[in-house]
Amino acid sequence: MAQEFKLKDLSTIDLKNGQKLEAEVEGIEEGKVLLVKLKDEVHALSPKCTHYGAPLKLGVVTGEGRLTCAWHGACFNVATGDVEDAPALDPLAKFEIIQKNGGVYIKGDKEGITSSRRSLNLRCQAQGQEKVLVIGGGSGTVGAIEGLRAGGYTGHITVISKEGYRPYDRTKLSKALLADISKVAWRSPDFYKDASIDIFEDEVTKVDFSGKKVSVKSGKTYDYTKLVIASGGTPKSLPLPGLKLGELKNVFLLRSVPDVQGIVDAVGDNGKKIVVIGSSFIGMEVANALVQKKNDVTVIGMEKQPMDRIMGEKVGKIFRGLIEKSGVKFHMEASVDKATPSKSDPSKVGAVHLKDGTTLEAEIVIEGVGVGPATEFLKDSEIQLEKDGSVRVDESFAVPGHKDVFAIGDIATHPYHGPNGNGAPVRIEHWNVAQNQGRSVANSIARPNAARPKPFIPIFWSALGSQLRYCGHTVGGYDDVILSGEPEKPSWVAYYTKGETVVAVASMMKDPYMAQAAELMRRGKMPSKSEIAKGVDILEVSIPSEIKM
Repeated sequence: MAQEFKLKDLSTIDLKNGQKLEAEVEGIEEGKVLLVKLKDEVHALSPKCTHYGAPLKLGVVTGEGRLTCAWHGACFNVATGDVEDAPALDPLAKFEIIQKNGGVYIKGDKEGITSSRRSLNLRCQAQGQEKVLVIGGGSGTVGAIEGLRAGGYTGHITVISKEGYRPYDRTKLSKALLADISKVAWRSPDFYKDASIDIFEDEVTKVDFSGKKVSVKSGKTYDYTKLVIASGGTPKSLPLPGLKLGELKNVFLLRSVPDVQGIVDAVGDNGKKIVVIGSSFIGMEVANALVQKKNDVTVIGMEKQPMDRIMGEKVGKIFRGLIEKSGVKFHMEASVDKATPSKSDPSKVGAVHLKDGTTLEAEIVIEGVGVGPATEFLKDSEIQLEKDGSVRVDESFAVPGHKDVFAIGDIATHPYHGPNGNGAPVRIEHWNVAQNQGRSVANSIARPNAARPKPFIPIFWSALGSQLRYCGHTVGGYDDVILSGEPEKPSWVAYYTKGETVVAVASMMKDPYMAQAAELMRRGKMPSKSEIAKGVDILEVSIPSEIKM
């Protein structure tokens, strides 16, 4: 039952438009709210992001009323608390503000204040002839199915996922090596049951687009009126002796819960010699997680510095230094020749051999060498796949020439309208991107007469000894990186530029620079390379309301 709670040490609220204040709630242990002034009205909201609990007092407020989390880019509507952008799923709680007797009070219930969220109620009894079928169970699927119900869609929703789990936070697999579905699943089984969302474990083998039917490995077929293809990526393995999957035990890929469970079981009580092949995000994250558990970890990379293809040599060197401090060893600019069996147990891997003759003892090998679009079931279909196996879509993520068919996530090649994008076709393998695409498709289905999809800037994050934030996309490459701050701490911001345009921004320990940059990019107001070089601080650049993507 709602009641009034006094805010500590506040007799009045003295905020300017766009300003925030975190206030303590008297009588509730660790109870807090965030006060935000917008268009001359003060709003009281949950103080923490509902994704990972980041303090929203560090976030960025825009003129039209968006509050963007500084950590991972989740965005909320200040006036309602509703989610506007991934990766948050639950909205913020909203409280009435009362000023009386020389004090400031909020009206709400204790649970709403302490939980720092408003539970999303998607209860529904599916009805009618409309049937949305979603292929895949990842981030794009989460955005689509929750967006549909939250948007008022009451038709049938069916999810077919070959993983056999309800949707879960895949980012925690490589970053934290969590293999317990109860710790990584976004929702309980009852949540989907109450929302009339049916999730089946099966593998799609064929899509009949003309007949609007999907065939699966078990022999069943499913009808649909709208199809959302969100099948994700398939991890690649090296076609080298000893490294082909199934050839030697304790050689792993890392994409799913069973993959992580296999790694955790093989690691056992830790203290193992582990070789990670690949120095991009998955490889670096899993190396960092395993070395924290007192394993002997070596990373093999083909680049000069880890992740330098995406992040550049200067920034890659920072990442390498952070992971090396934890004890990870590196063999860079190296090529793998083969893996050989263990002398004590020929069924298991025992060593990895490099082409320069180096031999690395290995009780466990993890291959993090990229993923490809999981579109095998579409190869002989009516859809013409791109050279990389992806599906070309339009701004609405609809598949041209195929009515009522959408493709999102790792499999979708879509027009990019961020800085220097100009509608160029890109395929972006980021958690936030897939979920936002799912939300966009849900809106198109639930509100067919709605305006064009809301633009968003790609955002990703990584755990590399310190938390990396990144926004934007180097669709046409970049020709310079302006690095400011103190990389040795590490506390820095990197601006990736193409000509005079800042096309991407990365940071460590400099919140909320990434969130501010993303909002400026959406509006075409990011300062130029020359301005950044002269010392312009983007946190001092006002964010206009107009979107220009």
